[in-house]
Amino acid sequence: MTIDLDLKAITRDAVAAILSSEVANVTFTKSDGSERVMKCTLIDEYIPSTELDLSRTSTRKVNEAVLPVWDIDKNAWRSFRIDSVKAIQVV
Repeated sequence: MTIDLDLKAITRDAVAAILSSEVANVTFTKSDGSERVMKCTLIDEYIPSTELDLSRTSTRKVNEAVLPVWDIDKNAWRSFRIDSVKAIQVV
């Protein structure tokens, strides 16, 4: 199911809300200009407990333009710029 969003007005909170309850393929433009489709989520059960603990205790300043997510295929944290999102497809 593809989620129909106004990608020009999409917010970090809106994407985080989707990924907090779903696994999705997020299509975005990488900083080098290439396009990437990443299967990702923010659902706790997909994230190893050691990684989850680290993410909750981080003291880094939050960059509101970027969303860190758990990449299902790479089993690692990855991030993308919210303004580069082209599509979100729930899997």
